[in-house]
Amino acid sequence: MTGHILPTGAGRVVMDKPANPLHRYTLELTGKERPRVLFIGTASGDDPTYIVSFYSSYHVDRCLPSHLRLFHISEPDIRAFILKHDVITVGGGNTANMLDVWRRHGVDSALREAWEQGAVMTGGSAGGLCWFKGGTTDSFGPAMEVLVDGLGFLDASFCPHFDAEDQRRPLFNQAILDGVLPAGYAADNEVALHFEGTEYVGAISSSPKGQALRTYIAEDGKITEEPLEVEVLTA
Repeated sequence: MTGHILPTGAGRVVMDKPANPLHRYTLELTGKERPRVLFIGTASGDDPTYIVSFYSSYHVDRCLPSHLRLFHISEPDIRAFILKHDVITVGGGNTANMLDVWRRHGVDSALREAWEQGAVMTGGSAGGLCWFKGGTTDSFGPAMEVLVDGLGFLDASFCPHFDAEDQRRPLFNQAILDGVLPAGYAADNEVALHFEGTEYVGAISSSPKGQALRTYIAEDGKITEEPLEVEVLTA
């Protein structure tokens, strides 16, 4: 049974808040009392402070946490290690570099296998974008650009940080209009989109102002930004 995908607009902003209800929501999707949770921080170069934040948010009282480093590899069998987990959360950072490293080590195929076996896949910013076919990124320098070689678990595009970075919205819309990206979704920093398998089922947020959009080309050939209903989670 294919699992859930829960991409979020921001990565570190959410991870640095242990009480953020998005963490609880993620764990509850597993249906387990103490799920095994894996953090992959490749996009930030396995930043140790990011890893510490993960252990603060996914602490041992609520789950069984662990992390995977790919710059100083300590796991002899990366695929087997990934497949042990019920939740895989991916940190933010440089999406393009992360995807290149993953493909070099077979992490991309292991993640797909984990998802197809029922794991919950989540993360924000780079960790949200990676599950889609593509989206907006600052991976290539200070100017925002389009990334088109995501993992493609979801046949759509993604614009993270919708409320935080002004360059993203016009670039995202134009890329869809030009056919560079397929129709997709945009999410504010503290908003997560919930997919069961590949089916969109709703949006949730830890902020009462959080917004999510579905963006596509309408019959008149113009870009349409359709607001999505967002459920606000309480602590």
